[in-house]
Amino acid sequence: MKSITVFTPTYNREKLLPILYSGLCAQSSKDFVWLIIDDGSADGTGELVKKWQEENIIEIKYVYKKNGGMHTAHNTAYRMIDTELNVCVDSDDSMPPDAIESILSFWGGVDDKEKVSGIIALDSDFDGKVIGSFLPETNERITLEKLVKSHGVTGDKKFIYRTNVMREMPEYPEYEGEKLVPLSYKYWLADREYPFAVMNKVVCLVNYQPDGSTGTIKKQYFESPRGFMVFKREQMIYPRIFERRFKSAIHYVCFNKILGEKGYLKNSPKKLLTAAALPLGLLYYKKMLKTKKEKL
Repeated sequence: MKSITVFTPTYNREKLLPILYSGLCAQSSKDFVWLIIDDGSADGTGELVKKWQEENIIEIKYVYKKNGGMHTAHNTAYRMIDTELNVCVDSDDSMPPDAIESILSFWGGVDDKEKVSGIIALDSDFDGKVIGSFLPETNERITLEKLVKSHGVTGDKKFIYRTNVMREMPEYPEYEGEKLVPLSYKYWLADREYPFAVMNKVVCLVNYQPDGSTGTIKKQYFESPRGFMVFKREQMIYPRIFERRFKSAIHYVCFNKILGEKGYLKNSPKKLLTAAALPLGLLYYKKMLKTKKEKL
């Protein structure tokens, strides 16, 4: 059995996937499985992957499912992964040639594996510029909350999780007619229970697409309000950073207004915080409505 699964949710990314495939074929260590979760692509993704499987350069597993959104692809992946570690690398991204070798070498030196969620490492763009800030140089085990609050870490980072930890956490909720629950939902649940081992090294090269989730986030607020609401509900409880919890309460109000829910204050896990955030939440809701109408 291989040591780590690189899993890739994809939807109509036939033209982008070859970059990732080339990066994986170039890995100095082949001790990994590439698991592709095809979330209902209507292009030639399936035929392309079949050709790669026949080339037999790396081990590839391919699963086709009905389109349901990124989070449902993650649910499918976590049910299937049977390696100790896993890492999500998106269909428009790639990995430096030594990424797998570096991850497994670092993991081999972690002597408290059962006490950590996995490894946190760096993302960079394809020119090598680190996304956001570097991580602290430390052997300390650190939660996401502490990295943000105490070390001022910013920008996307790469999470390499122990598969058992991801299975301990609840699956992403799936709502009829909605295609997104923020992936951070599960990451912050894990952060309540486990810290990370910190590896201050780039293991993923990212290439944000205009039609990706980052570039279309406000549009998705109206398309998947329940998914965003359940995430913000959890972020009102954790992390303990007040500014983040208060901002989440503002969003919680906004998404409930989009949904037309009336009992959201009563159902809030933090009623006083929600009440304090209510005026700003209503203002934000009106701003979002105005922005939506202007784009129609």
